Amino acid sequence: MKQILQNLKIGQTNLEEVPCPKASPGCLLIRTTNTLVSAGTERMLVDFGKANLIEKARQQPDKVRMVLDKVKTDGLGPTLQTVRNKLGQPLPMGYCNIGVVLEAGTGVTGFKVGDRVVSNGKHAEVVSVPKNLCAKVPDEVDDESAAFVVLSAIALQGIRLVQPTLGETVVVTGLGLIGLVTVQLLRAHGCRVLGIDLDPKKLKLARTFGAETVDLSAGGDPVAVAESFSRGRGVDAVIITASTKSDEPVHQAALMCRKRGRIVLVGVTGLQLSRADFYEKELSFQVSCSYGPGRYDASYEEQGQDYPIGFVRWTEQRNFEAVLDMLSAGHLDVKPLISHRFSLDKASEAYALVAGGAPSLGILLQYPNSIEKPEVELRRDTVRFKEGRSNNIRQNQQPVAGFIGSGNYATQVLIPAFKQSLVGLKSVASRTGISGVHAGKKYGFEETTTDSAKIIKNPEINTVVITTRHDSHAGYVCEALEAGKHVFVEKPLALTTEELERIEKSYHNAANEKGDRPLLMVGFNRQFSPQVKKIKSLLNGVNEPKSFIMTVNAGAIPPDHWTQDKQIGGGRIIGEGCHFIDLLRHLAGSPIVSVQTTMIGDASGIAVRDDKVSFTLSFEDGSFGSVHYLANGHKSFPKERLEVFCAGRILQLDNFRKLHGFGWPGFRKMNLFRQDKGNAACAAAFIDAIRSGEEAPIPFSELIEVTRVSFEIAGEM
Repeated sequence: MKQILQNLKIGQTNLEEVPCPKASPGCLLIRTTNTLVSAGTERMLVDFGKANLIEKARQQPDKVRMVLDKVKTDGLGPTLQTVRNKLGQPLPMGYCNIGVVLEAGTGVTGFKVGDRVVSNGKHAEVVSVPKNLCAKVPDEVDDESAAFVVLSAIALQGIRLVQPTLGETVVVTGLGLIGLVTVQLLRAHGCRVLGIDLDPKKLKLARTFGAETVDLSAGGDPVAVAESFSRGRGVDAVIITASTKSDEPVHQAALMCRKRGRIVLVGVTGLQLSRADFYEKELSFQVSCSYGPGRYDASYEEQGQDYPIGFVRWTEQRNFEAVLDMLSAGHLDVKPLISHRFSLDKASEAYALVAGGAPSLGILLQYPNSIEKPEVELRRDTVRFKEGRSNNIRQNQQPVAGFIGSGNYATQVLIPAFKQSLVGLKSVASRTGISGVHAGKKYGFEETTTDSAKIIKNPEINTVVITTRHDSHAGYVCEALEAGKHVFVEKPLALTTEELERIEKSYHNAANEKGDRPLLMVGFNRQFSPQVKKIKSLLNGVNEPKSFIMTVNAGAIPPDHWTQDKQIGGGRIIGEGCHFIDLLRHLAGSPIVSVQTTMIGDASGIAVRDDKVSFTLSFEDGSFGSVHYLANGHKSFPKERLEVFCAGRILQLDNFRKLHGFGWPGFRKMNLFRQDKGNAACAAAFIDAIRSGEEAPIPFSELIEVTRVSFEIAGEM
């Protein structure tokens, strides 16, 4: 299928061949008939992509601060590489979609195959969209009009925040698509509306919808007109739908409002507010969030948990339905807003229009129908690349890899590490297909797919690399082992004792008639870093117990992030803390015999989570190691610091860049120009073991031991 993707590094918009997504649980698989180009949002993305690196930084000062913090911990080179990789990832464009349901995922009710639905799906021939971001289209509403629903819901949410009443005077500043829809919906509320813009054509449209207008291009004074329009009382409310860096729209809105008037920002403006503007009139100012309640709430959007209607009357989905009702009843007319229509294969012309100076308003993209492109062709879940094929050697123990998952970590770290080890790269799977296309083309895979089962079933693939969300790791590991594949899985190995027991069973049952088993490796990369290898070699000469202190300045992650979800991410100790359990287990070279755990309690007033915890591991040889995993520190402190005390000597490692020895004969320091956490060496050790037929670099028993200890620590909290 075809999809429009934007390259933020160079500002290029492409129509790419992408494998068709699956109907994920809780989602609808929709065949698109029309999409609407959001000129404001999408022009902003195109312009951002065309800007150079310095201009991009000026537009996102908050991101610059994050980059500077990363430079302090990781170094300049790795940080710049991360930024370039991030910008190089393709961005799917669009959010106003109308189409027909091809399939309903498990758990979806209220929709069936053949329903016409609107959604915030992308510019793609097929989209998979969570059910709470979809709404059925009444028969009275045609597809072209329905393409405006999601954008119109943005306007409606701004109006809901203003809370207009019959007869009130409301100013709409900025008469683009959202502004003109806002005018119509306000008129339907029984409001008197004053529209402000620079474009005479848009002003004319606003007047046809029943608004009075102010032409800024002709020198109109919006404050004076608003004073007259409100009969000298000041307007009741202002909705700003303009896009500008200037603070003037907010300042003007304050001047136009009556005492205790309301201002709602739907668009994008400068926000250097004047206290005097707001203080004397006791004005209220609010920023509207997209389509309404539920937006950016993963439990609502991704997990399908609706808000009770008695407490949240208007969610984003119910806003979609309200707009559809307005279209059906004829109270909202978007036909006059359509300025251009393009077939999907001419999408480049549409974006040239968006990026250029020619006048445009509503730009519709029209998609092939079932006759022009049969469903069987549309739903192909695998795309082969014509160029960049890897020269795979498929004989003996030569590894040929398939990757399940192609997110940030996979594309920035793991895939380059495996490629460096000269592995044959056969196939890469991703949920939406977009990141898979990017990874496939960048690193020379032969194909990409949205069907992960094909990776495991493919007889040409003997090595499966799993880099998906944590809750899927155990299932994929078992399936791959049972298929006789070598497995490299990113941490954690599993989230529950039941999953771990299933992995143990699959591993032991995977032995062939000779007793050989496929290799299983977890991405515990830190023990493979050059400085940890040096520490290990120094400790091998010490025949007495050691003391380890591992301080992890983990940084805060929002509580609603998927890694904090026990069912999906496992929490931060199981999901990430296992790294440090493995590291100390490796350096001690002795089994863990007991664990003690302490965490910040609720008496402090700080939320109780497993990201502010200290645990001590006791080892069979008398060594002990304390891990302080803390999310309440400062970014200027090293992110990971390891200290080792033994035999009257000390080793200190900061951020896998600076290693210092105190009292060690013949060793003082080992500093690196670039941070090296051992990712490449970890992958290389795994691949070398496959090639040589040797045991896995980390014994299976240790993988199980470390995982069980992480469960024990998490269970004590």
